[in-house]
Amino acid sequence: MRTPCVKIICPLNERSCYIAAGFPKFEAWPIQSDDFEGIQVFRKTINPAAIKPVAKARRELSERSTPAAKARQAQGDRSRQAILEVAVHLASAEGLEGLTIGRLAATTRMSKSGLFAHFGSKEELQLATIEAARSIFIKNVVLPTLKLEPGLPRLRKLCELWLDYANRKIFRGGCFFTAASAEFDSRPGPVRDRIAEIMKEWLAGLMRTVVEAQEASQLDKRVDPAQLVFEINALEMGANWAFQLHGDKQAFGRARLAIFERLRSYSKPRGSKMLPRAKRRGTELRAR
Repeated sequence: MRTPCVKIICPLNERSCYIAAGFPKFEAWPIQSDDFEGIQVFRKTINPAAIKPVAKARRELSERSTPAAKARQAQGDRSRQAILEVAVHLASAEGLEGLTIGRLAATTRMSKSGLFAHFGSKEELQLATIEAARSIFIKNVVLPTLKLEPGLPRLRKLCELWLDYANRKIFRGGCFFTAASAEFDSRPGPVRDRIAEIMKEWLAGLMRTVVEAQEASQLDKRVDPAQLVFEINALEMGANWAFQLHGDKQAFGRARLAIFERLRSYSKPRGSKMLPRAKRRGTELRAR
């Protein structure tokens, strides 16, 4: 039988035991009385019969920290990572919407029940795949630039690494987020929201480097950073589209040339030295 409200009084350091025993988040506040020093009250509508003894809860917490439990957790993490490595390639080539527990089970030769242990739903699988793809993108495109000087040197490297990442097909279907953005741009929901957040992160990072380049007198301060970043992103995504759809092997070279031509047109004398020189071969202008 449930009661409308049950007050549980316990020492502050016992709180984790009650939470571990299966309670949801409590509304908590200290009792303003010297008679109850070190005591806290938790109020929640619960079934009093469900309260586990503190000793049992303590034992459960202790069991989670044993070497065997840690080993099981590590094995579970490795299995999850291996599954997601397959999932990111499937999703980049076939779409996130086509990424299902059944499809993944067939590819990984795992049971559906085994996959459900890691991902309770299709949406959870999609969101986990997006996070795995984000980590791969950061590792290949963003992290290598952090050791460079802020401003134009970092902006140049970000552009080069993005084009290289898409050209090398780190994801089987090309740029994961270019494909996912096109697939979910008109589908409201958590998956679309997370894709949009990650794309905003990327654009904000590019914009920050443009502003840093302007502050360092490498780029003209009259340039609108948002406009420049829009153009860079459009050229990169356009190159990925041409390469994936038409097999245009010159697409990334064309995008690189266009990006650096744009940067050179906006650069100040100090910044122009940090960009690749343009040279002509016949009637073509190339960036070296």
